[in-house]
Amino acid sequence: MTQQNDPQLTPQFEDALVYAARIHALQKRKGTTIPYISHLLAVTALVLESGGDADEAIAALLHDAAEDQGGRARLEDIRRRFGDRVAEIVAGCTDTFDEPRPPWLERKMAYIRHIPEASQAVRRVALADKLHNVRCILTDFRAIGNKVFERFNADKRSELDYYRSLVSAFRASDGNGLLLQLDRAVSDLELAVRSDTP
Repeated sequence: MTQQNDPQLTPQFEDALVYAARIHALQKRKGTTIPYISHLLAVTALVLESGGDADEAIAALLHDAAEDQGGRARLEDIRRRFGDRVAEIVAGCTDTFDEPRPPWLERKMAYIRHIPEASQAVRRVALADKLHNVRCILTDFRAIGNKVFERFNADKRSELDYYRSLVSAFRASDGNGLLLQLDRAVSDLELAVRSDTP
């Protein structure tokens, strides 16, 4: 665990926690009955444990709010409530504001290209998000095998390639302590999938 600063969580963090819980109240993790807030709390914990500041912690709680719960209007509400920096981090973690969403591959390639130019704060929150996602996929793969990939918009190979490409994109932009964990989690998932393939 890396603690580089004392983020001094404020009442604004508490407000963000309640806000996130309310706007994601009906949302579940893909293919499960797990409340979506579990992901947001896990990402926030990873951000704080890797030295993130209070704005980054708030953005971690809200990183999917605009993408999943209201688009640009939601982003502007976040800006009004929590400030420009939080809104910019959330925007940097959002792969599209468009409805209908562009095709999966187009969105993911654009996101990968964006990572090396993103701010350190965006990279920290995005890394924490992707790390938690991969850990969950790996855990579920070990429990239910290839069925876990039926939850996603892409096939198994595309999902694995996407996460490996993310590792490379984060590495090109220096990453942080979370990068090694993401690289290891992706490697573990790749190994598990290869071991399970006839």
